Amino acid sequence: MIEVVIIKFVLAGIVFFAALNLAGFHTWVERKQSALIQDRIGANRADIFGFRMLGMFHGVADVVKMFTKEDIVPANADKALHNLAPFFSVFFALMTFAGIPFGDRLIIGDRVIELQVAHIDAALLYIFAMLSLGVYGVILAGFASRNNYALLGGLRATAQMISYEIALGISLLGVIVVYGTIDLAEIVRAQGQLIGGWIPKWGIITQPIAFFVFVTAALAETKRVPFDLPEGESEIIGYFVEYSGMKFGMFYLTDFLETIVVASLSTTLFFGGWQVPYLMPDGFHFPWGGTLLVSNWIYVLLGVGSFSIKSLTFCFLFMQLRWTLPRFRYDQLMSLGWKGLFPISVANVVVTAILVTYLGGVH
Repeated sequence: MIEVVIIKFVLAGIVFFAALNLAGFHTWVERKQSALIQDRIGANRADIFGFRMLGMFHGVADVVKMFTKEDIVPANADKALHNLAPFFSVFFALMTFAGIPFGDRLIIGDRVIELQVAHIDAALLYIFAMLSLGVYGVILAGFASRNNYALLGGLRATAQMISYEIALGISLLGVIVVYGTIDLAEIVRAQGQLIGGWIPKWGIITQPIAFFVFVTAALAETKRVPFDLPEGESEIIGYFVEYSGMKFGMFYLTDFLETIVVASLSTTLFFGGWQVPYLMPDGFHFPWGGTLLVSNWIYVLLGVGSFSIKSLTFCFLFMQLRWTLPRFRYDQLMSLGWKGLFPISVANVVVTAILVTYLGGVH
């Protein structure tokens, strides 16, 4: 029993350490990638003892500034809720990572270790529950500040997140129908099979429409460009206008954490998770009949590496979109969610159910 607790603590430490550091790294990527896109230098001022490291110390400078900046709470604000809101946002974003499998089973002696902080049979439902609860941080931030502009930003964010969560959830029903489970680890294992002996049965192959609906709706959930209506500082005032110091930093951190969650889920559900084409638990089995056996350690390391590369690729793509697309108007945002993504996701589920029922499915 003690060993199990220790293993879970180690896994949790690895996952949360990786997530938090990758979120911090995003602050540098956002500066540097935007600079490259806009043909300027960017992110090259902060240094430590004369070393600049391509501006990577800007993230460290941000953290120091946020921890040392004065924390101001409006006099007429609800102080308890005002302090609680950013913790809600960060906590539920971090808890989401507990349900995401980042590798297959690691075997050490007689012990089998699932590379998933919390191996939950209904992991997909758990993740959606955590993401849904995260909206309370946004609502509380706007409400507790006792500021009309913050309240409007909170209402915008709430309406946006609730609207897109519906299309987000329905888009994944097709994936559930195809693979027959809501256990994320089992969904990934099911994607390790081959269609016709050659093509990996990844979600992007079996559910391409669901993938595009999911990515679009999930990006709206992160409240990032082009869906940053709740915090578009160039046009409106966001729900965290009355926040300063590290409490503002926590909202800032949450946006990056949610982006990493979306990248991880896109990898898990549609790009095979830890799967490497033709790699089975005992080694590579190529379509032409060749085999290359590998140990469990090599198999797991290749899987974790595959999951990491796919997730980082999605993070890069989302950042590229952030600096490429303009912001939607609010009516365009709602029309896309209710008149575009919602009917498309419903139609996709209906067609998928018909195919699985009458053509024998793909699993």
